[in-house]
Amino acid sequence: MKILGIDTSTMAANVAVLEDDKLICEYTINTKKTHSQKLMPMIENMLKLSDIDIKDIDAIGICVGPGSFTGLRIGMATAKAMAHVNNIPLIGVNSLEILGANMDLCDKKICAILDAQRNQVYTNTYKLENNKIKELQEEISIMPIDDLLEQLSTSGEEWVIVGEAVYKYKEKIEDISNITIPSPANNITKASSLCVIARDKFDKNKEVHNCYDINPMYIRKSQAEEQYEEKQKRLRDGK
Repeated sequence: MKILGIDTSTMAANVAVLEDDKLICEYTINTKKTHSQKLMPMIENMLKLSDIDIKDIDAIGICVGPGSFTGLRIGMATAKAMAHVNNIPLIGVNSLEILGANMDLCDKKICAILDAQRNQVYTNTYKLENNKIKELQEEISIMPIDDLLEQLSTSGEEWVIVGEAVYKYKEKIEDISNITIPSPANNITKASSLCVIARDKFDKNKEVHNCYDINPMYIRKSQAEEQYEEKQKRLRDGK
């Protein structure tokens, strides 16, 4: 089974193809160039260099978020279009479980974080069990980074905290003795990790969708929406 993985939830754009237990190819670009500029050329070049026709793909694993609102829309629209044209299923994977899966050989508990702005992070926790990543919380949380670090530092357990947001809060994290920051390669979401999770979900018929019934996971309103609503509230209040 060949799975194409697509992730545009953060600044890094990631694509990969996994065939059963073999990673065929993976392509990551972590620059400020927009996902709309780089995603399709990345997919086309990767498939061409790997001698893979899109018709050979059996399913598409797509990151549903949380993350960049614009990035999620671009990735989802691309995946939906490819799935529709080629009549293949889509498998939804969230960005935090991808980060957790990056740490698949870790013997510590894993806390995945992504920046949610305003000194807040999206977060979830994981542990390795039978060589698979298991969620320790059922729901993704959004919380102040200081509250999260307080929870981890007083838990009495050893943690690895993973994700691009570790660099934004690095000074705070480094002061906590029971928290480790992994290497830079593990702090971006990897399409190869996405593909592994998508394959396992497909085998369990979990989060398997068609192009009409899958949507991004936003968790909260975008900053633009919040600013618009605040402006409308001020106008109603006459301020």
